[in-house]
Amino acid sequence: MFFEYLTLGSAGAKGLNYGDIIATLVVFIVLMLLLKKFAWGPLMGIMQEREELVASEIDTAEKNRVEAGKLLEEQRSLLKEARTEAQAIVENAKKQADLQKEDIVSSAKAEAVRLQESAKRDIETEKEKAIAAVREEVVSLSVLAATKVLNKEVSAEDNRALIEETIAKAGETR
Repeated sequence: MFFEYLTLGSAGAKGLNYGDIIATLVVFIVLMLLLKKFAWGPLMGIMQEREELVASEIDTAEKNRVEAGKLLEEQRSLLKEARTEAQAIVENAKKQADLQKEDIVSSAKAEAVRLQESAKRDIETEKEKAIAAVREEVVSLSVLAATKVLNKEVSAEDNRALIEETIAKAGETR
């Protein structure tokens, strides 16, 4: 080979083969330059893009976390307000129910009093009617008894006046 001539020492002697070393170094340097141009450059570009992508995703995730925290706090405050409003509505409904209860109870009491008074008036009217009917019956029976006792005919008006006078005196003595 070409590099065999560059070696120092005898042809069969064992020693360092500087030609192979130089050729290997030249090939290594050329390979490194080619790798740098065609492999390391794009590979480092991809790695840089990946790093930027991960960094932007981390930033986005952090922003989303902060925004989610704000939304969570907002939701908590809205929930607290809703609970307060619901409690106020319940309290208002209780007050309204109490007022309606009081109105219904007072109306029922007033109706009961009215019915009681009406019943008393009806009882008094019926009592007066019954007393008048009993008086009429007593008058009729008295006239009949007096007629039989006296065995004579007394005028109905005279009998009636006499009996009513007797009943009135009997009512006053009670």
